[in-house]
Amino acid sequence: MGLPEVVSRDEWVEARKALLMQEKDLTRKRDALSTARRELPMVKIEKDYRFEGPDGTVSLLDLFEGRTQLIVVHFMFDPDWDAGCPSCTAGADEMSDGLRNHVQMRDTTIAYVSRAPLAKIETYKQQRGWTFPWYSSYGSDFNYDFHATLDESVAPAEYNFRAKGEPGAFEVPPGESMEQPGLSTFLRVGDDVFHTYSTYARGMEATGGSYYFLDLTALGRQEEWEEPKGRAADARASIPDFAT
Repeated sequence: MGLPEVVSRDEWVEARKALLMQEKDLTRKRDALSTARRELPMVKIEKDYRFEGPDGTVSLLDLFEGRTQLIVVHFMFDPDWDAGCPSCTAGADEMSDGLRNHVQMRDTTIAYVSRAPLAKIETYKQQRGWTFPWYSSYGSDFNYDFHATLDESVAPAEYNFRAKGEPGAFEVPPGESMEQPGLSTFLRVGDDVFHTYSTYARGMEATGGSYYFLDLTALGRQEEWEEPKGRAADARASIPDFAT
């Protein structure tokens, strides 16, 4: 393993001060980015999306649970699967009651949505011991409209705001469906619902979690893409399922 250089305490403090300047710059840039995110325009939801939950069929408005804002996590769970995506599962493991309670104190609800039928969702949720609200969008356009399911037989394939043929775009094999992770936010004004933001792929890291804690350590995430190379004895692939 290529461990960090060993230096005196004074040398370490000087190096840490230099890094602190970069961290402060990132903090200011993150604040500016958050401001720009809040300044995004919004789009009124015109479709009457329907979801299945433990208490029956509900609307998108119902998912707010009476609050002003809604955060929807697009959890990858194809109707043909018997279990949810391992990476989405790892993220859901970190969705604590405390975090949800804190967000609710700021008039915001967090809910999960997947295409799998409710029976499969409820079984998997119980197996994992999760308590957050989780709804099925099976038979709805919701996942396709918000580009969490890519299927060209249903809608033009687009992921992370890249359409088919654009650099970095996903190529979905003909006749196949592809589930992808994402997160979308909504704002309620009376009974009207507006889409304010969506993020996909590594954009979801902005919510923090295990990766952000590991980023503070000398060995980091211990994944193959990280620099400096050789820091981890057994570098893993960049798949955030934490199974190994």
